[in-house]
Amino acid sequence: MGNGIGYPGCSSNEEHNSLFRSEKMTLCQLFLQSEAAYTVIAELGELGLLQFKDLNPDLSAFQRKFVNEVRQCEEMERILRFLEGEIKKEKIKPVGLEQIPAAPLPKEIRDIQDELGKLEGDLKDVNANRNQLKSNYLELMELQVVLKASEHFLEETTFHGASAAGSGIAKREPTAGDIEMGEKSETVPATSFGADGSMRLNFLTGTLPTEKLNGFERMLWFACRGNVYLRYTEIAETFEEPTTGDPIRKSVFCVFFQGDKLKQKVSKICEGFRCNIYTIPKTVEERTRMSQELAQRVGDIHVVLEKTEDHRKRLLVNTSKDVRSLAVKVLKTKAIYHTLNMFNMDVTQKCLIAECWAPVRDLEKVNQAITEGTSKSNSEVPSVLNRLTTNETIPTFNRTNKFTKAFQSIVDAYGIGRYQEVNPAIFTIITFPFIFAIMFGDCAHGVVMSCFALWMVIKEKKFLKNKGSNEIWNMIFGGRYIILLMGLFSIYTGFIYNDFFSKSVNLFGSSWRVTKYYPDASHHGNSTDLANTTLVGNSTAFENITDLSNTTGHGSDHPYYINGHLYIDLHHVPAFTHLQSYNRTGTVYPIGVDPIWMIASNKITFINSYKMKMSIAVGIIQMLFGLILSFLNHCYFRSWKSIFCEFIPEMIFILSIFGYMLLLIVLKWLTVFNITSCAPSILVGFINMFLFSYPAEIPDCNPQFVLFNDLATMKMVQTILVGAAGICIPWLLIVKPVVIGIQRCFSNKNGAAPLNEDDNAALHGNGHHPAGVEAQMSQTDEEDVGTEEHGMGEVIVHQCIHTIEYCLGCVSNTASYLRLWALSLAHAQLSEVLWNMVLKTGLTMNSGFTGAAMLSITFAPFACLTVAVLLMMEGLSAFLHALRLHWVEFNSKFFYGDGVKFLPFTFKEATAARLTADSD
Repeated sequence: MGNGIGYPGCSSNEEHNSLFRSEKMTLCQLFLQSEAAYTVIAELGELGLLQFKDLNPDLSAFQRKFVNEVRQCEEMERILRFLEGEIKKEKIKPVGLEQIPAAPLPKEIRDIQDELGKLEGDLKDVNANRNQLKSNYLELMELQVVLKASEHFLEETTFHGASAAGSGIAKREPTAGDIEMGEKSETVPATSFGADGSMRLNFLTGTLPTEKLNGFERMLWFACRGNVYLRYTEIAETFEEPTTGDPIRKSVFCVFFQGDKLKQKVSKICEGFRCNIYTIPKTVEERTRMSQELAQRVGDIHVVLEKTEDHRKRLLVNTSKDVRSLAVKVLKTKAIYHTLNMFNMDVTQKCLIAECWAPVRDLEKVNQAITEGTSKSNSEVPSVLNRLTTNETIPTFNRTNKFTKAFQSIVDAYGIGRYQEVNPAIFTIITFPFIFAIMFGDCAHGVVMSCFALWMVIKEKKFLKNKGSNEIWNMIFGGRYIILLMGLFSIYTGFIYNDFFSKSVNLFGSSWRVTKYYPDASHHGNSTDLANTTLVGNSTAFENITDLSNTTGHGSDHPYYINGHLYIDLHHVPAFTHLQSYNRTGTVYPIGVDPIWMIASNKITFINSYKMKMSIAVGIIQMLFGLILSFLNHCYFRSWKSIFCEFIPEMIFILSIFGYMLLLIVLKWLTVFNITSCAPSILVGFINMFLFSYPAEIPDCNPQFVLFNDLATMKMVQTILVGAAGICIPWLLIVKPVVIGIQRCFSNKNGAAPLNEDDNAALHGNGHHPAGVEAQMSQTDEEDVGTEEHGMGEVIVHQCIHTIEYCLGCVSNTASYLRLWALSLAHAQLSEVLWNMVLKTGLTMNSGFTGAAMLSITFAPFACLTVAVLLMMEGLSAFLHALRLHWVEFNSKFFYGDGVKFLPFTFKEATAARLTADSD
């Protein structure tokens, strides 16, 4: 069988290479020589078709054989993170990979480790030298600023001190007001003067962060009891912290004091605030000489610092060329050793033994990869792959491509299918966008959505190459094919609804005509056909029709005009009962809804009835299809009792009630009643069917009933259907546990009581076949597929739950499909409101220039609201409801979703995630 959709028959031996059922899997045992194990696993990782089992579940990560190799890889990853961080700080973009490198050989790993160690050492040395130079440069720059500020502080203090001594301040007792903190201080404590009136003050100068200045000032005041003189000023230049590179704002201060005790206090306070203290010469000549020396040293350090920065940048640029390639190689190496830790060693410690799951049809590729890996290692002993038979649960592998991957993800979000049960994804490709489109039907909105999705499909190679970490965009881009199909199906359903931005388009000519009757026979039969009339939902065209029918002069008093707009009643009315009537021409609109319904007074009534019945019909058909798929599962797994005890009564139950309802809906659509009131209500008739209450025949109605010619036939058929549905409930509830109990009695008489497949199905749903993939399934339903014994109580309880869930679920699930009607109506009404409230303002203006200006103004909000509300919000709502209908109403009929997903060992996903993180 090819790669297309296979024949979904009952044969259990057919190959399934499509989405209909999962791939056939086999459990394999792999024997690897120690020297060949690394290269073989590297080849298998590139292939990505084997899921390895952990044969050492009781061992911790530190007790496994290759723990040292894993630690080496983690150390290399740490170095790579350090290098990438430094590259990112310098805003250097790493060179992209034209081709993903292969996993390195063991001897190459040691070279990579040495190379990374050397790069880390060189970069750390350069960083240390740079930071030291920056620190020295910062100190010298601060010292220059401190020297200039101190010169100013000392000159001011000398002047103020002399003035204070001459004015006799020393003769009074010092008070707290004698010291003013800050730049505006102009007084000095009296104790600062000697007996001869000369100043004898010591001082400390330095810098500290500006935000600490207030606290530093207060601490000096309280600790020294006001016996210090503080001057400070903020440095205009912003400095850079050497290690982190953060900007720092600093201030220069100078503290004047007298005595050694105050000096000790001031020094401790400066040390506590982490101030940088600088020694300033006391004479002007020394300060001038020091300033000249500082300028020379600053220039020299600046030159050395620039050369160091250039050397560091060249080193990082060269590193950026290989950092991504090295990261991928280390990642693959670590993944290989993690996988090797899952294997067992034989007693000779020379051979590794592994167990893995593999798709049957890919075994040839696996063998080729094993052979190639063995040859790369130059091992003389070949590796061996054996197939095993097992009773373990088999993983489910559904092969997908870029188109089907998104639909398979929708199914997997609900649950992983059991091994080789019917996969809903193949049907979801069609049903999901169709269900969505029923709720979102509008040609114009569908065109916009399709164009957006088509743009993503056309640009997909570019987006895949530059894939980022924006989760919302990645989610939308991953569902581009779903969005494309949803848009195309919305165009189709919008065409059926005849909705284009909530407006109808008369493509084929209306099938309704207006007829005017007069008592005068000469005017009898004058009519105007609407088939050739342009119909866009306004009354202008019909005013002309009124004129052509010789009905001028009515104006706003015309019986079909309300507030200047034309409303017509499209109920079937006999020709002479009203002055004017609208009747069908005898033909129907070729496809979709006749555009005249857009201006009909009973538009909402008709559209609601149509969409409500259509929703119920779609729901019943989809649920019936789900039951048919459950039959295919029962048949494939040869669960004959499930077919007789579950599928048949379930099908009879749903057909007797909801299948009958579907038939009535379709026949009512196809039946033409001579009087509108003669059309029976399906809902009322359905209720009366269960109450065994039947309406009397209505005179002059033809036909009297849908499907039946007389009341007696209808009573008989409906009684039979209700009885059949009632019989199916005990059939579902009792028969299967009784059959299982009888089988067990016979098995006990024969000396054994195995759990056969139908016992398992009674407890776990459809006949899940957990036997080995190579064991042929028995042709009878007596094959033993397990040994666990379940009590009959569990079987009975499970069957009771299944019966209640199914019977009540048929009712609730059918009602749940009414959401299709509700959301379709809401979407159409929102679209109409948006048109009438926004865009129509510019379209209905009489003045050409004013109308064009208003239209240009109103189009922008109309477009924005259409995209934001109708496409995004309404689209998301319809998407979630379609998802719910598939998960609950459709999948519950045949899909159990409790399988185990096939997770192959592959480099592809991990490498893609690593490169995506690097690109950010």
